[in-house]
Amino acid sequence: MRQILFRLIGILEVAGGCYGMLSVLPRLIAFGPLHTAVIGLIEFALYAFVLVAGVLLLENSERGIRFSSIAQLLQLPVIALPIFSYGFHCGAFVNVFILLHSPLHPELAYHFGSQGLALAFGGPSASRLGINLLALLSWLVLKLR
Repeated sequence: MRQILFRLIGILEVAGGCYGMLSVLPRLIAFGPLHTAVIGLIEFALYAFVLVAGVLLLENSERGIRFSSIAQLLQLPVIALPIFSYGFHCGAFVNVFILLHSPLHPELAYHFGSQGLALAFGGPSASRLGINLLALLSWLVLKLR
């Protein structure tokens, strides 16, 4: 069972990392403002890290388990505040978050076969805080080997 779950996590990491790198590459090649290029390089590096973690995990290496754990922790928080926003997913996500308005309003969002990074100083007027349940479950599977 452990091997099947590790392979599933590895496949999602490889697919999400590859898809993410391929989607960021055209933006890196195009000339544009410096801040766009810096965010693009950060995004490309994150996807490359997740891709390498997935490949190492599929090879059943100890380093792959460690890198995949870090990759899952990077995907765990979902933060959208008026001053800062961060959210990262690679392969799939099941996000549970609350809107910080009165009354508090819980929401669920999910998607498989996707990738995305939201990293910005500034954000929406409606603040949200949450976690990626799929990343949390994957991290627990990797830790409880």
